[in-house]
Amino acid sequence: MSGNPRLIAGCEEWCTFAGLGVPVVKARVDSGARTSTLHALNIKSFTRRNRRWVSFEVYPLQNDRVTVLRCEALVHDRRLVKNSGGITERRFIIKAQIGLADQSWEVELSLTNRDNMGYRMLLGREAMIDRLLVDPAGSFLLGSYSAEQISSIYARHENARDGLKIGLLASNPDLYSNQRIVEAGRERGHDIRFFDIRQCYMKLDADRPEVHTRGGILLNDLDAVIPRIRPAITFYGCALTRHFESMGIPTLNTSQAVSRSRDKLYSLQLLLKEELDIPITGFASSPMETDELIEMVGGAPLIIKLLEGTQGRGVVLAETRKAAESVINAIKSLNANLLVQEFISEAEGQDLRLFVVEGKVVAAMQRQAAPGEFRANMHRGGTAVRIKPTPEERKLAVRAARAMGLHVAGVDIIRSKNGPLLLEVNSSPGLEGIEEVTGKDIAAAMITAVERMCEWQRKLAGTVPGLAQPGLNP
Repeated sequence: MSGNPRLIAGCEEWCTFAGLGVPVVKARVDSGARTSTLHALNIKSFTRRNRRWVSFEVYPLQNDRVTVLRCEALVHDRRLVKNSGGITERRFIIKAQIGLADQSWEVELSLTNRDNMGYRMLLGREAMIDRLLVDPAGSFLLGSYSAEQISSIYARHENARDGLKIGLLASNPDLYSNQRIVEAGRERGHDIRFFDIRQCYMKLDADRPEVHTRGGILLNDLDAVIPRIRPAITFYGCALTRHFESMGIPTLNTSQAVSRSRDKLYSLQLLLKEELDIPITGFASSPMETDELIEMVGGAPLIIKLLEGTQGRGVVLAETRKAAESVINAIKSLNANLLVQEFISEAEGQDLRLFVVEGKVVAAMQRQAAPGEFRANMHRGGTAVRIKPTPEERKLAVRAARAMGLHVAGVDIIRSKNGPLLLEVNSSPGLEGIEEVTGKDIAAAMITAVERMCEWQRKLAGTVPGLAQPGLNP
């Protein structure tokens, strides 16, 4: 038992972790939780002198995405921890010296994303043993900081624009997804700018290849490019992305991967090559094969898709054989290419969108078709709910993105009686619906992927010698 008298703590207190370089963080004091937890993002393990370490980023202030600290610590353990939602996660455990009032001692901290929680830190009962008694009716019984003091303490940690220079290649600067990516990049200290693909032009030169944007601005000094190419300008957008790649500028999704995903027939063939399940699909060039196509996918009802269609456009449900024949022949008469696909009736108008970043599913939602629609579509009145995909669905989505060569992908899956089936892999998935439904900061995950691609790291947070204790002038 410690020789220090026990402190009386309220239900929330200010803590310090000088050894990690965290000057102060507000913690929820919760004796119902066993393990203490610190909000951390971009968690990555590495080896130093034959020992396992972990680097991570801490956003210590609630609702503040600008103030960020990069920390490193020796890994003490990695264990399963159950979160407040009852879901078990495997987390890194570190040891750190905590400061409360005029006392300090070593505690175990699990590292996880607490962005949706009310506090950036949870102080659990293992850290309180022989140290703290809790008065649940009190707050900041061990001292408090004013807003001015917090601002002063973190002034030197404000995110200077010393990060990467990133170009976002897209068409509409007002689109939610593009605004969020720019916002997330700037929050993390990067110089990120929107460039309209249609206003960019290239110089093909063996000695001095260049990319310019309107006004003659040279873009050769970009550290990375995030291409978000809408289908109507796939050819030019991929050509532009390919030119950046030829100059040695990394792109979050490569031109080749985007091209693969945009060709519906080729993308399905690539998925089948990787032995991934899709609905039975038929393709033919001549209208003379209409009857055989319909039979090939099991007859009506069936789905008819234009190869060039996106976001649910150019997709038709033919409920009868006669309707299928009419639609197929009408489309063929316009010299347009189409696919026919079996109709999965047991899905009942639902599909899944899994968002994959760097080989990991970071968010997932289930979409329900609007009345009159045959499958979920957020662009045509559908609704959506957050879901926890099955391990099989996660694996399918990750493998599909890998088959396309995409680092960022929206993978659409439908649940059938024979298991999950792949519908489509989108190389420029929208963020608005899935961020709203899941509460996940997907834009930040994309920026983190760019940082890793460029092997960029934020400077380590320094220790904080002589840090003032709560309630005193810092």
